[in-house]
Amino acid sequence: MKVIHNLLFTTAITTAGLSQAASVEFKQFRYEGKDTVFTTPLNADEYRNPILAGFYPDPSITRAGDDYYLVNSSFSYSPGVPIFHSKDLVNWKSLGNVLTTPTQLPLQQQQTSRGIYAPTIRHHNGVFYMITTLVDVRGNFLVTANDPAGPWSEPILLPEIGGIDPDIFFDDDGKTYIAHNDGPIGEPLYNGHRAIWLWEFDLKNKKVVKDSGRVIVNGGTDISKKPIWIEGPHIYKINGWYYLLCAEGGTAYDHSAVIFRSKNLHEPFVPYEKNPILTQRDLNKDRANPITTAGHADFVQTKEGDWWAVFLATRAYDKTLYNTGRETFLLPVTWKDGWPVILEQGKEIPYHHKKPAIKAVTANPDQLTGNFIRTDNFSTKPLGFEWVSLRTGDSPFYRLTKSGIELQALNVKLDSLEQPAFLGRRQQHTHFSASVEFEVPKRKTSAGIVAFQGETAHYYFGARQQKKGMELFIEQANKSAPKIIYQQLVTDLRKPIQLDIEGKAGKISFYYTNKKGERKVVLENADAKILSTEIAGGFVGTLLGIHARSEQ
Repeated sequence: MKVIHNLLFTTAITTAGLSQAASVEFKQFRYEGKDTVFTTPLNADEYRNPILAGFYPDPSITRAGDDYYLVNSSFSYSPGVPIFHSKDLVNWKSLGNVLTTPTQLPLQQQQTSRGIYAPTIRHHNGVFYMITTLVDVRGNFLVTANDPAGPWSEPILLPEIGGIDPDIFFDDDGKTYIAHNDGPIGEPLYNGHRAIWLWEFDLKNKKVVKDSGRVIVNGGTDISKKPIWIEGPHIYKINGWYYLLCAEGGTAYDHSAVIFRSKNLHEPFVPYEKNPILTQRDLNKDRANPITTAGHADFVQTKEGDWWAVFLATRAYDKTLYNTGRETFLLPVTWKDGWPVILEQGKEIPYHHKKPAIKAVTANPDQLTGNFIRTDNFSTKPLGFEWVSLRTGDSPFYRLTKSGIELQALNVKLDSLEQPAFLGRRQQHTHFSASVEFEVPKRKTSAGIVAFQGETAHYYFGARQQKKGMELFIEQANKSAPKIIYQQLVTDLRKPIQLDIEGKAGKISFYYTNKKGERKVVLENADAKILSTEIAGGFVGTLLGIHARSEQ
C-alpha cells in the first residue's frame, strides 16, 4: 500500500521560493507528554485509551478485508480529514489526509471551529467513500478513492442534502442512502430541536434521488423530553434489522450515543428503551482522572465476527475542563436482547482494556497515545503527518531547507481570518512540555512558539529585535483581540534562540535558554484554562506550533 502524506504540504514545500518578505528559519520542535494516567504499564493483552490522543474528534471507521481505516473531523485546519490505517484496531499509522488540495478544501476566511464536520468513511465493492460537511462553504459532499492513501477524487456536491454530519449506507439490495442531521419539518419546537433525515442516492450517477428525503427521527429518543442536537447518524444492517446510531445531548458534558432500529427503512425507527448506550454524564464529576463528554460513535465488525465502537470523549481536569480537545476511544460492543451497547450506564470508560481478538498486528504504528517524546528537525519531505496549517492560503508560506524549515513572516496575526504563518501539532497531553529553536529574527519580524485554540484563545511567546536589543514577549488572546501581557529586553539569549512552554492542566509557563544553556523563567503559571473548550468555546483542541510574523 502506498502512503501519500499531505499533498497540500508537498505543493508548498516544492514551490520554488517564497515572497521576498522577511523569513525565519526554525531548527527544531520538541514535544513531550507527561500524563500520569499513561504511566501505568499495560498487560500483554491490553490496549490504552484513548487510541488517538489529542484533537481527533468524530471518529468514523470502516473495514476492508483485514484492514481498518479511521477518519476524524479537521474543522478549519489543512490538509483536512486525517486518515489512519490499522490491522488490530489498537495501533494506528497515519496515511496522511483525505482532503489535500485547495479545490478539495477551500477554507478561506473560515473561523477555526468551522470547516470540516463529522466525516463518514465506508468501503464498498472495492471503492472507498468519504462523505462530510464543509460548513459555510459548500455544505455536504462526497469524495472517493480506490486507495485510501489517496489520491481522492474532486468533491461530488450534494446540494439537496442540508444540515451536517452525513452518513452513506449501502443496503444489501443494491440501494444506497444518505442520512444526516438537519432541521425538523416546520419550526423547531425548542432550542436544539433537530431531526435525522434519509435520502436515496443514485450511486451510479452520483446524484441524490429527487424528492426522496424524509425524516426518520424527529428530535431524538423521546421528543416529549425535548432532547437536543440529535446528530452524527450511522446506519447498519445487522441480522435483518436496520440500526441507526446517533449522537445526542450536545457536544459538552451531556453528550451521549443513542441507538434506534427498524425492520424496514420505510417504517419508523424505534429507540432502545435503555438509551443512551454510551455516556459519562451520570457519573460523579469529582472522580479522579475523569473521562467525559463521551458520544459520537461508529461501529465496525471484525473479520473474526466481533463488534467494536470508536467514539469521542475527553480527559478532563477541574471536573469539566480540557485543552486536548475531543479524542478517539475504543470499546467493544455487547449485544443485549438484539440491541448493541457500548457501555452500561454508571460505568467509567477504562484507560486500559483487553485487546480485540485479532491475530494481525499493525506494522510500525505511529505513536498516538501514551507518553512519548517527539523531536522534529524538519529533515523529512514532506512534513510529518502531525503538522497542519490554518485555512487555505493563496500561496505557500513555508519551505523546508537543508537545516530546518523557513516560515515567511506574513503580516497576519493569529486572530485574523487570513492564513497566518503558523504550523501546529496537536496537544496530546494534559501535562506537556514543548520547545522550539530558531534563528534570530530580522528587524520588524517576530518568531516563536504558540499554544493555539482559536482566534480569541491563544498564547504567542515570541522574540523580536528592538532598537535597544532583543525582546521577549508573550501575547495572550482571551475572548478578545490579542494583548501583550509580558515584554522584556533580554541580553543573554543563546543562539539559535530556544523558547520553551510547559502545560500543567490549567496552568502554562514560559522559559528561554541563556548562553550558558540554563533555562530561565519568563512567566510561570499563567492561565491555561482560557485554552479549554468550555471557556474558549468551539469544537477544537489546542495546537502547539511555530509562528513567524511581520511587525511592520
